[in-house]
Amino acid sequence: MTLNEARARAAQLRAEVARHRDLYYKQAEPEISDFHYDMLEKELGALETDFPALASPDSPTAKVGDDSVEGFASVEHRVPMLSISNTYSAEELREFDDRVKKGLGLPADEEVEYVVELKIDGVAVSIVYENGQLVRAVTRGDGRKGDEITRNVRTIAAIPNRLARPLEGTLEVRGEIYYERASFDAMNAAREQAGLPAFANPRNSASGTLKLLDPRQVAERPLTAFIYAIGYFEVRSLPATHLGLLALYQELGLRVNPHAVAARGVEGIMQQVEIWNTKRRTLTYETDGLVIKVNNREWQSDLGATSKSPRWVVAYKFGAEQAETVLESVGWNVGRTGAVTPVANLRPVLLAGTTVKRATLHNNYFLRKMDLRVGDHVLIEKGGEIIPKVITVVMEKRSPDATPVEALAFCPSCGSPLAREPGADSVSGETIDDMHLVCIDVACPAQARERIRHYASRHALDIEGLGEKVVDQLVDAGLVNGIPDLYRMTVEQLEALERFARKSAENLVAAIDHSRTRPLSRFLFGIGIRHVGATTAADLARHFATLERFRAASAEELLSVEGIGSTVAESIREFWSNEGNAHMIDEMVALGVAPEEDTTAAERAANLDEAFAGKTFVLTGELSAMTRDQAKAEIEKRGGKAAGSVSKKTNVLVAGEAAGSKLAKALELGVEVWDEARLLSALGRR
Repeated sequence: MTLNEARARAAQLRAEVARHRDLYYKQAEPEISDFHYDMLEKELGALETDFPALASPDSPTAKVGDDSVEGFASVEHRVPMLSISNTYSAEELREFDDRVKKGLGLPADEEVEYVVELKIDGVAVSIVYENGQLVRAVTRGDGRKGDEITRNVRTIAAIPNRLARPLEGTLEVRGEIYYERASFDAMNAAREQAGLPAFANPRNSASGTLKLLDPRQVAERPLTAFIYAIGYFEVRSLPATHLGLLALYQELGLRVNPHAVAARGVEGIMQQVEIWNTKRRTLTYETDGLVIKVNNREWQSDLGATSKSPRWVVAYKFGAEQAETVLESVGWNVGRTGAVTPVANLRPVLLAGTTVKRATLHNNYFLRKMDLRVGDHVLIEKGGEIIPKVITVVMEKRSPDATPVEALAFCPSCGSPLAREPGADSVSGETIDDMHLVCIDVACPAQARERIRHYASRHALDIEGLGEKVVDQLVDAGLVNGIPDLYRMTVEQLEALERFARKSAENLVAAIDHSRTRPLSRFLFGIGIRHVGATTAADLARHFATLERFRAASAEELLSVEGIGSTVAESIREFWSNEGNAHMIDEMVALGVAPEEDTTAAERAANLDEAFAGKTFVLTGELSAMTRDQAKAEIEKRGGKAAGSVSKKTNVLVAGEAAGSKLAKALELGVEVWDEARLLSALGRR
C-alpha cells in the first residue's frame, strides 16, 4: 500500500469510526458489535503505525469516545476517565500479560496476580463524595471532562447520598449504571401497555435515561449500579490491593459486584473465561465480557496509562453467539431523523439466553448486498449484547420459492418518496450512492413526536413548558400530530388533560404564541431540514433575512451563502420540493407563524464593530458571565460569525475554563486566542 492509498483508507476509517462513536455514545443506537468496531479501530491503528505520517493526536485511536450532550454543565475529571482496551482471545490476553511483566520489570515466568470482574453492560459514571456526602456525579464524556448528572444520579437507590460510615476528605468512585433484566422487561411492558414504544435494549436505555433533563423522569426508571474503581482521592489509608478496595467500598455502603475473584497469570484468567462464558446466562443483568486488572494498586500506578487506556487493565469480550433461523418477512422502521432502516422478522429462535424474533439489517445497501429473500435460512449473531443482526444467508438451504425483497421507494409511514443518501462501506471503504434511505417529509407521523420535541427545544424555538413528557402527553392524547397543531391548541383542551391546571395551560399556550415571531434562524433550525444545524441556520437567516426569500432561493443562490455546500443546498431544495413540507409551512404561516429577521439591515450596519465584523469566532470551554449561546448572539449582532470548529479560516478562539482540543488546534494553527475577560472587554461589558 502506498502512502496515498493509506491516507485515503485512514480518512475513510476515521469517518466510519466517528460515525459509529456518535451512534454509540450520543444517540445510544449502535449499528455494529463491539468486535466489529474494534476491528475498524485496529485497522486504523495499524495504518498509523505503518505510516507514522498519518498519526495524529486527534485520531480516534488516541481519544476516548465522547458521550457529552447539550443541556448539562461540563466538569473536568481530576483524574482522566479513560477507556479499557478490548481483547478477544487467549493469545491477546498473553500479550497483555507480557506487557504488564515487561512494564514492571518482572521475569517472564512470574505469575502476576490479577482480579477478574464481570464487565457490566451499562454506562460509566464518576461519583464524588466529600466527607462521606455525595456532591457530584459526572459521565465519562471524552475522558477529560464529562456532563454533570448529579441530580439524576441522586434518584438511583443503589447509589447512597451519604456513605455508611464517616470518611474524611474526597473520594471519587467509579462504576456502572445499568438495568436488571427483569426491571427492564417490566418497564417495557408498562410502556407498551400505555401505547409507548419499547426501549431497544438495557444499555441504550440507561444511557438515554441519564441524559434526561428532568430528574423526576429518571426517578421513574429502575436504574441500579455497581461500583468497581477509584478516581481522585484525598483520604487516608486506602487498601494496597484492588480486592481490598472493593471490600472497603462494601463497608462504606457502596454496591459492589460479588463475583470479583483473584486469578494467577493467564491460566487463572482463562479458567474464569471458561466459567463465565456459559454461567453469564444465569445472571440477572447483561454482561458482555470480563475485566482483568492488576491487583496490586502500586503496580497499577507504576504501569500508568496511554492517552486513551490504562496499561494495567484489559477487557476480555465474549465471542458473538450465532443461531440459524428463517427470514419470514422484512419490515421497515422510520427513525426520528427520517432514516428508514430494514428489519428482519424471523422465525423465533433462542440466542444468547433470549428468544429472538427480529434482527437489524442496517441499511438499504446491506439488504441488497446480502441478496436476502423471504424464506431464506439465515445466520444471526448477537455480539456485545446489542440488537441481533443477520450476518449471512445459508445459500445451500435456499428454497426455489424464496421471494426477493422488493426495493423500497416510498416511506412506509407517510407514503412520501424516499431520498437516497450516500455512505461508506465500513469493510471496503467504497462510497455507495444509495446506502441510506431517508424520508424528508417533516409531517411524517413516525417522525412527528421527535420533530415536535426538536422544534420546541432550547436551541430551536425554546418553548417553555413544552418538554419531552408534555409532548408525549399531547401526541398520545391526539391533540398534536405535527408542528402546526401546536398553534391550534386551546387552554380548554389542555386543561382537560391530566396534570394540567388552568394556569399551566394558559402558560403553555402563551409560550407557544410567543414562538410565532421568534428569529428566523431559530425557526430554520427548528423545522428540521436535514444537514441544517444551528450555525448553518444562522448563516441562512443572515443572508436571506425573510422566510419568503429563503423559500424562493435557487440552488445557485444557496451555494452563494458562505459555508453552504452542495449537500446542504440539495437538502434544502429537496425539503421545499416535498409537498408535505411545503404544506406544513403554509399551515404554520396561515396560523400566524411569522419568523422575524434576526436583525434588520439598518441594525446590522449600526451594530458593526471592527473587533468582530467579518471575523469568524469559535468558543470553547465554560464562560462565567454568560452562556456560549449568549456570547454567540453578541458576536453575530456585531457582524461576526460564530463557528463550531477551528480551521484556517478561524480568526479568534475564545477560550473559557477547561478549554480542550479546540484550544490546542488553535495554537497549532496560530489562531488568535482570547480569554473571557478579553471578550467581555471587546463587548463593552468591562
